[in-house]
Formats: sequence, C-alpha cells, structure tokens
Amino acid sequence: MNDADKKRLLREMIFYRRFEDRTFEAYMERKIGGFLHLYSGQEAVATGVLEMAVVGKGKENDYVITGYRDHIHAIKTGAPPREVMAELYGKETGSSKGRGGSMHIFDANQNFMGGYALVGQPFPLAAGLALGAKHKGTKQIAICFLGDGANNQGTFHETMNMASIWNLPVLFVCENNGYAIGTHIARSTAQPSQYKRVDTAYNMKSSQHDGMDIEEVMAAAKQAIDYVRNEEKPYFIEFMTYRFRGHSMSDAKGYRTKEEEAEWEKRDPIKIFSKKLIEAGVLKEADIKAMEKEIDDEIENDIIKFAEESPEPKVEELTRYVLDDNPDPRWIGPLQK
Repeated sequence: MNDADKKRLLREMIFYRRFEDRTFEAYMERKIGGFLHLYSGQEAVATGVLEMAVVGKGKENDYVITGYRDHIHAIKTGAPPREVMAELYGKETGSSKGRGGSMHIFDANQNFMGGYALVGQPFPLAAGLALGAKHKGTKQIAICFLGDGANNQGTFHETMNMASIWNLPVLFVCENNGYAIGTHIARSTAQPSQYKRVDTAYNMKSSQHDGMDIEEVMAAAKQAIDYVRNEEKPYFIEFMTYRFRGHSMSDAKGYRTKEEEAEWEKRDPIKIFSKKLIEAGVLKEADIKAMEKEIDDEIENDIIKFAEESPEPKVEELTRYVLDDNPDPRWIGPLQK
C-alpha cells in the first residue's frame, strides 16, 4: 500500500466505528427499532478482505453475503451509507425500502446479496452464487462472511462438503469473535480452531490469521482470493477477532470478564493501525483527530440528516415488494392484485 491507501483505509475503519456508534445512539433514542447487531472491534476483517476483492464496480463486483451483523460489509461493498442508515431507520429511501431493517441490508446493484437473520442461512446461498458465477464464466467469486457461532449448523457442513466436491469459487470468511451470543466457543465446539475442522473434514484449503491487524488481514485475504479466483476452488479463512459491544442491543455482556475485554481492547484494530502510521510518519495524532471530526460531521450532518428527513413507507404499499413483477397470472395472488 502507498501512503494514500493507508490513510484511506484508516479513515474507512474509523468511519465504520463511528457509524456503528451513531446507530447505537439512534437505537437508544428509539429512532431505530427491531434488532441491532454492531460490528465495533471487527472492522479490520471486512475492510481488509473486501479491499482485496472486486468491489465498488457495481454489477462487476464479486458477490458478498453475510449474516445479520451486516452494515459495514454492505458499505464496503459499495452500498451508500445514507441508504444503509435510512434502512436502519425504516425509511423508504433505505437499501431495502425500509422493509428489512438492520438484519436485512441488501444492495443487488453492488452484488451485496444480503444480510440474513437466520443463523447459517448465507452458506448455501453463497454456494449457489459461486456455482452461478462458475457457469457464467465471469471469474467472479462469492465471499461469504460467517461467525464462529454458526458453524455447528447443518447448513454449514452440507455447504462445505458441496463446495469442496463441486470445486466452487467461494471464499468462506470466518470472523471468530469467540462467542455464539453468550456461549464461549470452548463450551460449544469440540474443535475451537475452525479452519482445522474444514481442512480435515472437507479437504478444503484453510488458514487462520490475526483479525485485528488490517495489514495481516489484507495479506492473507489476497492469497486466499487469488487462489479461489485462479484455481476456481473454495477456501476457508479464519480471522481471530473480538466484538467490543454485546451480541445485540439487549446483551449486557455479563458472560465476559472486564479483564478479557481490557486485553482485547489493547488489540483494537484502529489503534494498531493508527500507531503504525504515526510511527511511520504517514500521519500525526492531530491529523487523526481532524479525520475523526470530519467523519463525525459527515455522519451527523449528511447521513443521519438524510435518514431522519426521509419519508416513511406508505401503509398502502405494504405488499409492494413481496414478489417481483411476473406476467404469469398463476403467480398473481390476492396481495398483488
């Protein structure tokens, strides 16, 4: 990376952290309803992996799919932050027209194929996206983000087996933050190292890396993405990371010790990268402070303002997006008449 790229990536991670912080505040103000799962602490994973993929080019993007902790993955893939925030607010201008909310961010224009509320749901969909890309010969790959807590689902094992047998161009990115909601991985999983499970059982190329250092994430992700794209075979990559907030807004984190949290906070990906750039002379502390102020102003004066001023969905259009338009009358039910 050159210095400009380093500055940009630090800004992105700070933006993602402040974006999530602001959604936390909006939720507490009752401006956001439903469920809300924040990504604070894990920014290096989505930022680093997707930096190495094809994103920001619309329909030429690689396919990206994830679970319900999905805001940052959508934005990094190319979804406008304004539309993501408006979706959280349940507004018509949201990425899913206000019908999905936090757990269902979706932007087909950017090949962000959604966040999904059902645990384990993205796995077979990712395999399908990869199979479609393989048939079309586009050299696109599917990138599936998953948490360690989903890996005891039957869909996980079925998909790993199928992806390996069919040689599907899919990258499975395990964001191992150590907990399935409030259950530590050591209490739920016989083999806590997720990459070992896949490597041994499904004959899939796999590796494990530090998920708190964006430079290590990017180096590992590049190797994995190049392998998937060039060999047209699946790869399972595991990043050891940590979420600084609870599983969701109702989680008081009573299952974690203050000592554990303090140790992981020393590994804050933003602090690690900031320190590197300061020591290398790329930025000064004053530059980072100015960057933070600029980001806060952008979020408050543009993104939040857009979401709050956007119109609510109309009650009479409740069923508008239930089904896509279909000329076959057999598929026109009472809700579509």
